[in-house]
Amino acid sequence: MNIEQYIKEYHDGRSDWFIEEVSTVANQQRVLKVMDLKDYLSGSHAITNRPNEYYNGKEFVPRKIVLQYAKTLLNFQTAYLLQNPITLTGNESVVKEYQRVNKKGKYDRFNMSVLDKVNKYGMVAEYVYLDKGVIKSKLIDPSESYPIYDNENNLIAFIEAYNVSGVDYYTVFTDDVVYKYDNHGGDLRLVAQYSNLSGLPIIYHNQNELSDTEGRSDLQDYISILDSMEDLLSKYTDGFYKFMNPIPVAIGQQLKGDGLPTQIVGGGITLDDGSDFKLVSNGLDYKSFETIYKTLLQSLLDISSTPAVSMNKTDISNLSEVSIKLLFSLANIKAGFNEQYIREGLEQRFDKIRRLLEYRGIVFSDEDYESSGIVFQYAMPSNDKEIIENLKTLRDMQGISIESVLSHSPYTSDVNMELERLGNEGSNVNVNE
Repeated sequence: MNIEQYIKEYHDGRSDWFIEEVSTVANQQRVLKVMDLKDYLSGSHAITNRPNEYYNGKEFVPRKIVLQYAKTLLNFQTAYLLQNPITLTGNESVVKEYQRVNKKGKYDRFNMSVLDKVNKYGMVAEYVYLDKGVIKSKLIDPSESYPIYDNENNLIAFIEAYNVSGVDYYTVFTDDVVYKYDNHGGDLRLVAQYSNLSGLPIIYHNQNELSDTEGRSDLQDYISILDSMEDLLSKYTDGFYKFMNPIPVAIGQQLKGDGLPTQIVGGGITLDDGSDFKLVSNGLDYKSFETIYKTLLQSLLDISSTPAVSMNKTDISNLSEVSIKLLFSLANIKAGFNEQYIREGLEQRFDKIRRLLEYRGIVFSDEDYESSGIVFQYAMPSNDKEIIENLKTLRDMQGISIESVLSHSPYTSDVNMELERLGNEGSNVNVNE
């Protein structure tokens, strides 16, 4: 099914079909879910809706402690995979051209934004285009994205819809043409029409058990635990302040005076033999609080695959490379899944870049292009000394090439550039040995 058939079958061939598509129940429910997640990340948590209470006959404003752990966890997952720029491998001419595109299009920072949106909202869209000869990408916000799939889950069109100052804007992407509409002045109008050189936008999404075309936000797994932590902490803090002032109780006969003086500090009373005086207060079971809070926090770290050491929740010292890998094993598994989602989108991006380069006269053979690859370098702490010693041992026994040594070195960011520098140093360094 193509987009023309889709419009005819589901929208009776209407010219303003995209307005009806945007307004469908399924699309509106998805957008509202994204907006709720945005509100949560902005600080609108369930604890902020806690009503005022009455204590000792007076209105009491309870504590509403907000924990923004969710941002920290999501930022960790994004940075762990993409803090170190991805490395392109393969044919030298292909790699150099793509590195040039990557630098001009600022794709290293763009990739961080892509994964950030996927982790937070489950999906995001990217549109690749030419801007005055420079290949760039535009990130389309999930709350403004309306992908259209056929009955076999193939993307056949895409709508970007948003509102600014009461004016609705629509951008409709098809395989060959991009249409821009708005209702400025009250009536819907076609503002512009462009040839679509790169095709439909790229849809990045993570795994969702209920859909093959929509992702699911990781944030949804954290909210219930964080709500419990915020509720527990806020109520315990209220309990502490309510019960920190004890009630004075005198038992027996007072020998002299009119009780405890209220106008001075440090006053006392004199009691008869056998009498007693004490301050009575409600006790707070801080051990139970500590146990429950720590359990919730550990559950949050486990579910998010976040190492406790990265959140300063455990002490470490003198760890070997194997110990570090064990500590970050869950984080590596989580990053491996994120890598698959991002890799799939990047491969589509490279196909579109190849198509745009051909418009500029830069053509690669299928063999050269298919030799290219992507290497991710996780931001896992490492014992650099141990790694270098292992690389040196392998090199001494001629079990590894100079290029492989550089690619695994923790101090090398650009292998090709480093090889070129080594070659330019002259006879002191033999790159090809």
